[in-house]
Amino acid sequence: MRLSRQRNDTAGLVLGHHSSGRNLMVLGRFASSRLHLKEVLALYDPNSDRSLVYQAEVPPHVLAQAYLGNGLFCLGFADQALAMSNAAIAEARRLAHPPSLAFSSMMGTRLLSLIGDTAVLGEHVDRLVELATEQGFPFWRAQGTIFSGWVKVINGDVTGGIFLLRSGSAAYRATGAVLWMPHHIGLLARACEIAGRIEEAATQLDDALQIVEKTGERWFAAELNRRMGQLLVRQGHTAAAEEFYRKALRIAAEQEAKLWELRAAASLARLCRDQGRRTEAHDLLAPVYDWFT
Repeated sequence: MRLSRQRNDTAGLVLGHHSSGRNLMVLGRFASSRLHLKEVLALYDPNSDRSLVYQAEVPPHVLAQAYLGNGLFCLGFADQALAMSNAAIAEARRLAHPPSLAFSSMMGTRLLSLIGDTAVLGEHVDRLVELATEQGFPFWRAQGTIFSGWVKVINGDVTGGIFLLRSGSAAYRATGAVLWMPHHIGLLARACEIAGRIEEAATQLDDALQIVEKTGERWFAAELNRRMGQLLVRQGHTAAAEEFYRKALRIAAEQEAKLWELRAAASLARLCRDQGRRTEAHDLLAPVYDWFT
């Protein structure tokens, strides 16, 4: 980016902001990521910068919109996140560029899995799997299989869902990919919890947290810690659960991730309430709750 500024090279700046924005989002530095991705949208000219598609894998503005969708959700702007994600998919469809459509569909599917919109999620997953199969995209087909498994779980077929979550994750790892694995493992852990396999779920979450520590992929770290706290509550280990909830809160606050902060505060407040600490529960939840309109 420094060299591009010196040379007045707009295309270089687009690639610099593009790379910074997506990596910062994965690291959990959502506010900084948003600034870079918005610069991509401001600078990119699809007519004069068309060659950048080959250097950036997909058109930079499609990637920026897709990553912004996930980042905005974590920052607490769920409506804006969904609008940005839908815009990325619509633009990829308009461009008739299959890799862009697969990528934006995958990012949109991930966002919907976080939001919890079951009906729309199923439609997205079906389209993603169909496209990835038709075009021969094993990377995106594997992710489609993972999310197909999650759709089965939330629709009541937990056994079938866990099978697809495992097979999809195995296919995903076979591509050599590591990115997004904490989220994928988190879905499997939640499925195991729904199935009543609490110990297995805890083991899965521990694996996911180890990957976070190893790779630095921290965008989902607060939620993983919160979910570990939930499992510990179910096992009766309330003191340990509180530690995980408070860690989730600290991570979310550091990341300015209001959505994760709201979820962590709600879980910790519920625990405090159940222990008779109602004033503390209120004081934990009220500030972040009041931030949302």
